[in-house]
Amino acid sequence: MITRRQTLQLLGTAAVTATLAMSLPAFAQNVAVQDLAVAGPLGDVALGPENAKVTIIEYASLTCSHCANFHATTWPELKKRYIDTGKVRFVLREFPLDPLATAGFMLARCDGNDKYYPITDMLFEQQKNWAFVDKPLDALRQLMKQAGFSQEKFDACLQNQKLYDAVNSVKNRGMEQFSVDSTPTFFINGQRRPGSLSIDEIDKVIKPLLGE
Repeated sequence: MITRRQTLQLLGTAAVTATLAMSLPAFAQNVAVQDLAVAGPLGDVALGPENAKVTIIEYASLTCSHCANFHATTWPELKKRYIDTGKVRFVLREFPLDPLATAGFMLARCDGNDKYYPITDMLFEQQKNWAFVDKPLDALRQLMKQAGFSQEKFDACLQNQKLYDAVNSVKNRGMEQFSVDSTPTFFINGQRRPGSLSIDEIDKVIKPLLGE
């Protein structure tokens, strides 16, 4: 059985555990939309039409309780009101705060784009059952069985250096270019909005952009 400490040692490298206290660019409230549109090495997995008037990009960590709260409370209504109706394009980007979150994102990316949101949704929903337990890697492995991962597939995914580097490159660019220093951080048509936004807070930003 692998303990939490052993898991951190197994998955942790300087790239993942680098402190967010490192030098960051000056705080920027807004970011150029064309800069935000540049995807990482694995590409973005987007929900909603490409020509939507509003694009929301969320930088999140799968072990962030505020992110899990957003996805439990705000996300269902956001998806219903704006994404499913074609008004908003949404992108979840990787910003792992620790090695366990990195592992979760690697697993979400392992099985193709169609599985990205089902797996990240599951990991947010079940966060307390894998991220904050004594043997998180064992718990994560059990959860991923529900998504069709054998032990061999699970292990191979977490040993994929190219995938590991790609996930962390998204985080590093978010830090260095867009001053992301906490999760969740949202960019709504380039407007920087940190914190677990309520649907009412999102309404106030989105409706004027939609002309509503």
